[in-house]
Amino acid sequence: MARKTFVAIAGLVAAGIALAGCAGGGGGSADPDNTIDGEVKGDVKVVTWRTDLVEDGTYDTWIAAFNEEYPDVNVTVEGITDYAGEMLTRMSTSNYGDVIGIPAIKPEQYDQFLEPLGDTSSFEEKYRFLPAASYDGTQYGIAWGGNANGVVYNKRIWEEAGITTPPTSEEEWLEDLQKIKDNTDAIPLYTNYKDGWPLTQSFGNLGVVTNDPDAPVTMAEDPAPWTEGTDVYAIDSLLFDSVAAGLTEEDPLTTNWEQSKVDLGTGKIATMTLGSWAISQMQTAAEDNGASADDIGYMAFPANVDGQQYAVIGGDYNLAVSKHSKAKAAAWAFITFLVEKSGYTEDQGMISTLKSADLPPNLQGFTDAGVELMEINPAPAGKEGLINEIADDSKVDLYGPIYRQKLIDIARGAAGGDKESYFAELNTAWGASVEKIAG
Repeated sequence: MARKTFVAIAGLVAAGIALAGCAGGGGGSADPDNTIDGEVKGDVKVVTWRTDLVEDGTYDTWIAAFNEEYPDVNVTVEGITDYAGEMLTRMSTSNYGDVIGIPAIKPEQYDQFLEPLGDTSSFEEKYRFLPAASYDGTQYGIAWGGNANGVVYNKRIWEEAGITTPPTSEEEWLEDLQKIKDNTDAIPLYTNYKDGWPLTQSFGNLGVVTNDPDAPVTMAEDPAPWTEGTDVYAIDSLLFDSVAAGLTEEDPLTTNWEQSKVDLGTGKIATMTLGSWAISQMQTAAEDNGASADDIGYMAFPANVDGQQYAVIGGDYNLAVSKHSKAKAAAWAFITFLVEKSGYTEDQGMISTLKSADLPPNLQGFTDAGVELMEINPAPAGKEGLINEIADDSKVDLYGPIYRQKLIDIARGAAGGDKESYFAELNTAWGASVEKIAG
């Protein structure tokens, strides 16, 4: 798994994918006793995107532990490689499993395919990441775990450069990267320009610069978001200014994602702006190449509001009970087991859905620095896909690499213009679409 899926899934859900000929919609089980509050027994089929955990026996271990508490449930598991695509096809029937990860169906379609779990308000005290699987006050799924946005780095290299505390502003960031360049042999910041998709990861920090949990809507309604003081200005300035200062790889046209994991793990690269899903991959790369997993650290995006740093967190796939399941109580019991007792998030280094749980050890840096976690609010009715609509209309690929690659090219002198002229160009295109679509 090259990347965790929560960002992509959030984007797909925001856009919404209509299911043609929804034969699976409506109805559900006809048995009035077959509810999530019924007797925990029967056959439960789990359909999962985590094929690796099926193949390595992890699911077998979980099922055995689950059956110690619920011996009258027979759990089987099917892993699907192209989960996102194939599940949408399967959901045009009534046979798509009992426990599923919610694919990219529109929230208003949830009640056609998924069993309601209760009022969202009744889950808020216990669980994180609820909005993505909630609609009209009803909860239809629970995230299996979550990830944070920020910066993965090699602690050993930063320490060798004489840096003792993580940066909390762009000024400190640039000073620290310069220390790494001056005092070590490591590349201070690696962009992964050639592969492209890693450049999109920093956009996940939208909201932390201004402490705005409504940041996507704020940006969607702003005719000039690339203006100093906004989130996207700070995010893109950090990249531009790092490149312009000569603090990134010498030739971005030859970057290599797979090799970059090894190089960060072993200390040839000091820093990359990636989601926390990347931590375990960097740790594995370090261990596989004679270095220590303990060298890998994670810090918040270098910004603060009145001295307080923030980090956006979001859920991975949401686990849900099929509307057509004949063993809904057993399916729900297995979901709560996976979320609360399986140890999945601890093993994967993810943020637990349980609010009472501590952050995973690989996010200890957040705890040490007093970073406050932030969840982005769901968009209000009528604005759910507004930012995507404006991005599409303006041809500014917020979730793609093209405009950021051009940003790097300008910063390194391979394309004309400067930061101010390019940000003005982005504002012109964006602003025209805001006026056209958002009024």
